[in-house]
Amino acid sequence: MELTTGQPVRYSSAAGRWVLLATVLGSSLAFIDSTVVNIALPEIGRDLGSDAAGLQWTVNGYALSLASLVLLGGSLGDRYGRKRIFLIGVAWFAVASLLCGLSPNIETLIFARILQGIGGALLTPGALAILEASFSREDRGKAIGAWSGLGGIGGALGPFLGGWLVDIGDWRYIFLINVPLAALVLWVGAKHVPESRNPAAARQIDYVGVLAGAVGLAGLTYGFTAWPEHGPGDPVVITSLALGVGSLVGFVLYERRAAHPMLPVRIFRNKAFSGANLVTFLTYAANGGVFFLFVINLQVVAGYSPLASGIALLPTTALMLLLSARAGGLAQRIGPRIPMTVGPLICAVALVMMSRIGPGANYWTDVLPAVLVFGLGLSTLVAPLTATALGALEDAYAGIASGVNNAVARAAGLLAVAVLPLAAGLGGGNLTDAAQLQPVYRNTMMICAVLMVAGAVLAFLLVPNRLVAHPPARTFCDPCAPPVQPQVPERVA
Repeated sequence: MELTTGQPVRYSSAAGRWVLLATVLGSSLAFIDSTVVNIALPEIGRDLGSDAAGLQWTVNGYALSLASLVLLGGSLGDRYGRKRIFLIGVAWFAVASLLCGLSPNIETLIFARILQGIGGALLTPGALAILEASFSREDRGKAIGAWSGLGGIGGALGPFLGGWLVDIGDWRYIFLINVPLAALVLWVGAKHVPESRNPAAARQIDYVGVLAGAVGLAGLTYGFTAWPEHGPGDPVVITSLALGVGSLVGFVLYERRAAHPMLPVRIFRNKAFSGANLVTFLTYAANGGVFFLFVINLQVVAGYSPLASGIALLPTTALMLLLSARAGGLAQRIGPRIPMTVGPLICAVALVMMSRIGPGANYWTDVLPAVLVFGLGLSTLVAPLTATALGALEDAYAGIASGVNNAVARAAGLLAVAVLPLAAGLGGGNLTDAAQLQPVYRNTMMICAVLMVAGAVLAFLLVPNRLVAHPPARTFCDPCAPPVQPQVPERVA
């Protein structure tokens, strides 16, 4: 049984718009911060006297803590209240952002960035779980689609916002601006977002699972990142990769036997849920490679300015804003299998087109068509994929489902940045050298296209035409009512 205060909200109602505002703004804090910092890295390095490793960890510290702990954030929301954990995450993120803006040296900034990632891990799954638990079942696809499209604007605005703030003043502004935005989210969330939780969730925190998952992801990321420079035979690379693999295997084994697991492994008996997360891993790994190298290639190989390369991706964002909610509504009517199969195939075509962008590429004939096709594919895919990952399980598992899907997406993107350049033949090369980057970029786009096709195949094979309803869908009642143990999800045909 799912306990939610108040009645389910409708997408077209004022209450629904307030819930969307809180979740979109909250998620945008994390989305923007994952992109905006890259623009300010040169200025940060000069101001704080940091070497390349310090700047790398300024980015990776945030990404690792976010990816490692986002599953815990979803689990805590199920146990103690999605709204409560979401608002705690927003407040935590604001305090960490203030610390980032006041950092006197690179070590303090890295530590503050790690704290930011923790806040992001609390608020990100909470936003999706709130949508799943707050909106009426017939409106959830539209709500998640709108969240995807509007949230995409936040991610796309990151490079523009960062460049503008650095130009007009100081790199510290990119962190300090989060504080008033977070205050607005806290006000809207406290006043307008209903609380929901799973009363059957265990109250104990799975410390062993949290540690094993974080060490596993960190080990793999560090090992693959160090591979090009040190080589596969380097003891540090071997040890890091072995530690990562061993920790992740240990995580799975422990979660299967733990009395109160952070990740109930039994939820993967649900074929639709497992399929959606496999598709998420493949497609978001491809997205990670695209968004990492596309803008760099435009600047280094094609000769675009930073501003022009940032503007190049705006059509993708615009299409997601216009079409994501409609795609979510369409998937609600016809089922998620067709959109989740067609979307990655469209993206694969776009990536083949992107692979041809080289020296002297014309924006109107070479870049824009590929960007438009890519935006159409993502608009078709993202909302049905997210809705399936959340809707395949009972509502009582909304927080866990959101946490798993976020963790899978974040981990896929993080590992893609470490692995794809290596797989594309970078070796010990330099991403700022046009002659070395061009073949790496071309090969990476083709690898990403293959990942998209594989995601489409898995969606067709594993995602059902219709998700199984889970009666009772949800009970709206006094949050002090006695809990009812939810049934273990069955395999979906």
